[in-house]
Amino acid sequence: MAWRDAKASKARLLLFMASIILGIAAVVSIQLFSQNLTDNIQRQSKSLMGADFLIDTDQLPSERAQAIIDSLKPDASEVNFVSMVAFPKNKGTKLVRVRGLQGDFPFYGNIDTQPVTAATSYQGLGGALVDATLMLQYNLTAGDSIKVGEITLPITGALNAIPGNNAVSSSVAPLVIIPYRLVADTELLQFGSRKEYQFYYKQPNTDLVALEVQLQPMLEAENADLDTHTSTSSRLGRRYDNVGSFLNLTAFIALLLGCVGIASSVNIYIKEKIKPIAILKCLGASRKQSFLIFLIQIAGIGILGGFIGTLIGIGLQELFPIVLKEFLPFDLTISITAQPIIMGILLGLVMSVLFALLPLLRTWYVSPLEVLRYSGESSKQSKKATYGVIVVVVLFLFAFSYWLLKDWLFAMAFIGGVFLTFGLLAGIATGTMKLVKNYFPKGASFTTRQSLLNLFRPNNQTIVLLVAIGLGTFLISTLYFTKDILLNKATLGQTAESANLITIDVQPAQVKEVINTFKAHDLEVLNNIPLVTMRMHSIKNELVSSIRTDTTAQIKDWLLNHEFRTTYRSTLTHSEEIVAGEWVGVQKLDDTVKISISENLAEDANVTLGDALIFNVQGVLMETVIGSIRKVDWTSLQPNFSIVFPKGVLEYAPQFNVLSTYTPTEESSAKLQRDLVTKFPNVSVIDLRQVFSVIEDILDKITWIINFMAFFSILTGIIVLIGSVRTSKYQRIKESVLLRTLGAKNKQILNITALEYLFLGILGSLLGVLLALLSSLLLAVFLFEEPFIPSLIPFLVFLPGISLLVLGIGLSNIREVLRSSPLEMLRRS
Repeated sequence: MAWRDAKASKARLLLFMASIILGIAAVVSIQLFSQNLTDNIQRQSKSLMGADFLIDTDQLPSERAQAIIDSLKPDASEVNFVSMVAFPKNKGTKLVRVRGLQGDFPFYGNIDTQPVTAATSYQGLGGALVDATLMLQYNLTAGDSIKVGEITLPITGALNAIPGNNAVSSSVAPLVIIPYRLVADTELLQFGSRKEYQFYYKQPNTDLVALEVQLQPMLEAENADLDTHTSTSSRLGRRYDNVGSFLNLTAFIALLLGCVGIASSVNIYIKEKIKPIAILKCLGASRKQSFLIFLIQIAGIGILGGFIGTLIGIGLQELFPIVLKEFLPFDLTISITAQPIIMGILLGLVMSVLFALLPLLRTWYVSPLEVLRYSGESSKQSKKATYGVIVVVVLFLFAFSYWLLKDWLFAMAFIGGVFLTFGLLAGIATGTMKLVKNYFPKGASFTTRQSLLNLFRPNNQTIVLLVAIGLGTFLISTLYFTKDILLNKATLGQTAESANLITIDVQPAQVKEVINTFKAHDLEVLNNIPLVTMRMHSIKNELVSSIRTDTTAQIKDWLLNHEFRTTYRSTLTHSEEIVAGEWVGVQKLDDTVKISISENLAEDANVTLGDALIFNVQGVLMETVIGSIRKVDWTSLQPNFSIVFPKGVLEYAPQFNVLSTYTPTEESSAKLQRDLVTKFPNVSVIDLRQVFSVIEDILDKITWIINFMAFFSILTGIIVLIGSVRTSKYQRIKESVLLRTLGAKNKQILNITALEYLFLGILGSLLGVLLALLSSLLLAVFLFEEPFIPSLIPFLVFLPGISLLVLGIGLSNIREVLRSSPLEMLRRS
């Protein structure tokens, strides 16, 4: 019976199935991609690092640290730092990351260069490998020169890839590799220079876990760190796990939207089957048999939909390496595994049956007397059964969310957010129907009245259509609004008061000449900030070395080894606000040094006002107490500090300066940079215009990925929309035929249908945009703490576009009525 009835209703059942196919395809493709990513990271973990393990430190290793490093016999070493370089060929300058290498690094993987021989010949020739993209930008070829500090080197080749590098960091500071032995000649490593020393080891038979347990505490005590290829790949895996969880949730929303479509369509489908079910019961069919007939149908389309969705998902996962290639530090090898495929088929079955259970329960309570009734309504079903099904659905959704997120709190928040959004849309839809019903415009034209009546007639699709339209519009609009918030947050103020060019590592003897260089270019010095480097020696009278070994300490590890770059000044900046204590701008003689710290530092160090902190300032211990705590806007593109001293304390400590200015054009910025690099090779220049350009490019790529996933929700919403409209086709045909029989013209029927669907399209898309506007405003105020200026794209593109789409789908449903005579349609119905 299930098979026979399905053949007679195959068009509708295929539409039910289409509702979940895309959601399953999205989930399966992301699951396969995540699994492939994990496998590739584990398989290529050594190639990602280029060694079995390394020891790194951001200062010259101490005597004890050097003894540990030497005892393990490093096979290669490196020093890397950020610096300006110049290209004599075209007088170009650029901020780059310089890596000075010695030894046969990498031991796993390889340095990809053009020509290929440059990967090994640059050491012997004393040349440089320059990032390939950088060479294209400056029209450079092998054989041209590059000036690094005080030396000029030949460019041996273009660098495409090397272990330990990633595309995002290279877009900010492209990579230049030179022989280690030439680093000293550059004279770039001066006091205050940010640098990192790394020592690489090729020891494949070493027990890395035991090595880490034994050496990590000793190295941490010397401000050094041990990294193994397994721990590095684990961190990288967790980073991509977060991305995978987000993409999974986006896909899950598409699947949920499809399931809502199934629930609504099956509800109407079962309503139309009540009389046939009653006839079956008159002929002796049991409750169980009538229930199973339709359960088997839904289970069948669930399995088939899961299978088709899984096949599409297998094909889609081939796109992810292309979409995410900018964010992957390696080439991804795709393989097919069984688990996501089995999961996709089972997901199709379980989700279809679960969301169809509520309308299917009606078959259980159909009375044989329904044959004689005309209402089309069955007997009331059991509340206990209804609540039981709802509980099972909610528990399954929570379990599936927990499986995706691996955190029960996040899973609850996600499910709560989904239900809140669905509830708001459904509530507004219900409220709209009541408003139209209570305040019905009786004086309106016949077509207007009839189109509004359709919104709350029996078997109406108002709720499901508004949920489908609204949710899809909400998702895509939120992406655009959020992107605007992020871009506005990063946007540079284009005024003479806002610095957009910063010079760092300016030595005290160079400050006056750098200021004169600014003035020679008619530029004003906006900030001249002294920087003093120091480390924590003790926190609340407890030595940092003791805290490191205390497993109960509630202090974050990062600040125990961190080299703080602090400053001193008498006033606050516009990106700071005192939230506790009192700001001390000038130190009084014979008074305790009162410093100001940022909120995040106070939280991570578990300290508050009046607590004592002792710093090691270049070998001199300085006692301080916390006088104030500041709220710092770290996203402002200007130098911000965790620790600020008052004036009158650090003036004679070893220090260097950061100077900033505003350059009105890119040309004036380029001229200044060329002049600075020529006169002061050790000074690095950061052009914030370029930083913003990189941020915008990254945000564009991330937005593209999110839009790609949101596309599944939008397309699923369209399929649900088509399914919902087509499911009620026969009801619409009957109504339209009766109208034609009573004398209504084709134009009137067309206007009635057009007005109804135009109203649904405008209301649904407007609800989606307004909800997105509200959620984005809350994000801007409470999370980003930024003014919110919404994009006009959702209002100008999505709202009219989706409204017209809904209108087109609705009108396609009525074509058959308009082309046929009333008598012919009455015979069919």
